[in-house]
Amino acid sequence: MAWFYLIAAGLLEIIWATALKYTEGFTRLGPSVLTIGAATASFFLLALALKALPIGTAYAIWVGIGVGGVALFGIAVLGEPASVARLACLSLILFGIIGLKIVEA
Repeated sequence: MAWFYLIAAGLLEIIWATALKYTEGFTRLGPSVLTIGAATASFFLLALALKALPIGTAYAIWVGIGVGGVALFGIAVLGEPASVARLACLSLILFGIIGLKIVEA
């Protein structure tokens, strides 16, 4: 169950970080409520996952899901650049997360 909580927390991180862009400094109610609600749920699920998972691995995976998801959203939806260097850096994050999982035992 801990892995389910962690993945759900990471997906919620993508939602709140993306919604944060649309809050306009928390002056728009809808995106602000979505940001705060998704962030709260994300932290709650992360806390549940941390009951059973090592903090270093779990936190890295949570952040990695968020970073990768938001970066890909920016590329796919917002038209941000998808340069080779940028994609290579995102790949490094992914490989780092996989490495942490492999050596966690």
